[in-house]
Amino acid sequence: MTDVSFVIPCYNEEGNVAAIFDAIHAVFDPEGISVETVFVNDGSKDGTKEALDRLYKSCSGKANIRVIHFSRNFGKEAAILAGLQHAEAARYCLIDADLQQRPEVALQMYRILDEDPEKDMAAAYQEKRHEGKVLSFFKKCFYGLINRMTNVPFREGASDFRMFRENVRSAILSMTEYYRFTKGIFAFIGFDTVFIPYEAEERHSGKTSWSFTKLFRYAVEGILGYTTKPLLFPFTLSVILFFAAVIYLVLRLVIGNALHVPADGSVAVITLILALASLLFAVLGIFGLYLSKTYMQGKDRPVYIVKEILEGNKNDADSEKGRQDI
Repeated sequence: MTDVSFVIPCYNEEGNVAAIFDAIHAVFDPEGISVETVFVNDGSKDGTKEALDRLYKSCSGKANIRVIHFSRNFGKEAAILAGLQHAEAARYCLIDADLQQRPEVALQMYRILDEDPEKDMAAAYQEKRHEGKVLSFFKKCFYGLINRMTNVPFREGASDFRMFRENVRSAILSMTEYYRFTKGIFAFIGFDTVFIPYEAEERHSGKTSWSFTKLFRYAVEGILGYTTKPLLFPFTLSVILFFAAVIYLVLRLVIGNALHVPADGSVAVITLILALASLLFAVLGIFGLYLSKTYMQGKDRPVYIVKEILEGNKNDADSEKGRQDI
């Protein structure tokens, strides 16, 4: 079996696909580690398809390479899923095509997993980011917000650049949801993970397809996909409005009595408006509670994920079965 399968999503990476292929083999071949490269062309609009076709033909019979062409652009998450579904190896590595994520770091991940069989995954995070302060600020806000709103931990700065074993791949593929958020999937499935720092290099060729708008939409997808707390906002607001109505009524009566100012009709109207608003939001909040349960059920995620099952020998199993049958 192949040692490592590299899953490489590609969108407008015409000038990078051959370079990343050569870089991977230049690092892993001298180590005697067999590799498979799975390129997923995510509906590129430049010459990526032709570049991949040329690479495939030139490597025919010489290297283990697979190329998947999408009919249109479905997004990086779909490309990762397709790559993992078609890859076959003992370990799997997600890596970008632009060479910002270096195969040398992937080799570090391989050695970590090779030296410690108890570890299921090695993931890279950017210790130093070469980006603007504004973008860095918003990313910190995202991680702070999503870690407060969800029950699964998100490691700040951890990217999709990681290597993992077959059990992790199986867990990822068991997540059958349509709107996929890979960072959330990795956080949800757990497993023993080693995080190592790396520094992103300059792109080998071309320009990044990620804009602030796309990153913002990606962050929103992650929050909506891994927490239902926004659905509980109306219920929280109903409680606030209820106490606001009570506090207003009490203060108005106390101040009115202290100043000997008789209460007029406005007190009753304002109190009634706040009370009705709290009742309305309470009803919406109850709907949100039920909707959140339906939403999470509709995602069809596994209830649990098994890392390992320790079973006895056949005689032990037969004895256990006999005890269950009694």
